Amino acid sequence: MIITTTETIPNREITEVLGISRGSTVRARNVGRDILAGFKNLVGGEIDEYTKLQAQSREQALQRMKQDAEQLGADAIVNVRFATSVIVQGASEILAYGTAVKLS
Repeated sequence: MIITTTETIPNREITEVLGISRGSTVRARNVGRDILAGFKNLVGGEIDEYTKLQAQSREQALQRMKQDAEQLGADAIVNVRFATSVIVQGASEILAYGTAVKLS
């Protein structure tokens, strides 16, 4: 499965647009990470615990988007984007979405 943020794929022709492919995950912080992040907030610098949480969330959303595209019979997903939103205090959604397509 080719996944790209561009509208086209070099040397390939999009023969059919199958629709929007999407995948999302909602993740919550946990007390352990919050305590460590609170200490880091006092001294400054990157908050590794949240960076790792965000990276895991993005990967899970990408995998779910890919599975959605596979169910549509896609060869690729073009124009991939990410969005995030707060669901409740302490929990947010990561959404990955793009256009599922067939290639020649």
